[in-house]
Amino acid sequence: MKLFKFFSQEIAIDLGTANTLVIQDGEVLIDEPSIIALNRRTRETVAVGKRAMLMHEKTHGNIETVRPLKDGVIADFDAAEKMIKGFINMISARRSFFSHLKMVICIPSGITEVEKRAVFDSADHVDSKETYLIYEPMAAALGIGLDVEEPVGNMIIDIGGGTTEIAVIALSGIVCDQSIRIAGDEFTLDIMNYLKKQHNLLIGERTAEQIKIKVGAALTELENPPSDLAVNGRDLMTGIPKQIYVSFKEVAESLDKSISKVEDAIMKALEMTPPELASDIYQTGLYLTGGGALLRGLDKRISSKTKLPVHVAEDPLRAVVRGTGIALKNTDRFTFLIDRRNI
Repeated sequence: MKLFKFFSQEIAIDLGTANTLVIQDGEVLIDEPSIIALNRRTRETVAVGKRAMLMHEKTHGNIETVRPLKDGVIADFDAAEKMIKGFINMISARRSFFSHLKMVICIPSGITEVEKRAVFDSADHVDSKETYLIYEPMAAALGIGLDVEEPVGNMIIDIGGGTTEIAVIALSGIVCDQSIRIAGDEFTLDIMNYLKKQHNLLIGERTAEQIKIKVGAALTELENPPSDLAVNGRDLMTGIPKQIYVSFKEVAESLDKSISKVEDAIMKALEMTPPELASDIYQTGLYLTGGGALLRGLDKRISSKTKLPVHVAEDPLRAVVRGTGIALKNTDRFTFLIDRRNI
């Protein structure tokens, strides 16, 4: 058995729209943007992850940058495969000696059967011999230390890059869920459109992402507000580069509509919850994970809407991949993992 273990490699992947994280032996080895740079003519990989992100929106005619995932699912099959391969190669140059690769991959709860098959096929193409899928809210619950096998209801709100997953979990299963395609990417787009309308300033995706991280907020009143951020872009009137200062209040204003849609989905999920589980949720509150959980004041805004306590997970960006890593160690015990036979 020990010999078999020596010849096998086990990895857990959180294949996200914005970031891909890979965990092996309980340690996060890869935490990179989900992006790949390809040669347009030969379709060969030029760079993946952070190196490809540095090239994003700055490429010339021979190179294109591709984000293979959209709304939490694989949109460009070929690019996704190459990107996964690139990340696995980063982990170990010894990969060629291993004969058995076992993977657990995270997927949104609102995914279709066809989209599930695309994930399995991608795993097959990187020589995975044993592949399991796990729903994101379930992985997030495991990652923040909840006992998902107990007959106790817990509500998880996972705001990622492509999707927001809201699920009530009890007895190793998802009782009711809502999956909406409004999340971090949509927030980034809102900021770009707001600056275009209000300031006649055209900015790129990377700049909008930086604004979201540095001065992003869900409320116009904060206890510790961040200072205004200098933003460079192109003036739409003159066509000349210019700089403006953006405050957190403006960002909160730009994100208001999208956050309201997330709140509506939370309310809808709460309405669908069976009464006994609803009473558990009243005691335990809501758990917020994913990159969106880092948005300043979001927990307070959701709390005032639902009148329930909201807990932001410790290190919310890595909650899902940590849970996927726990699932990887317990593939024989956890009944909620999906393998090929289940679809």
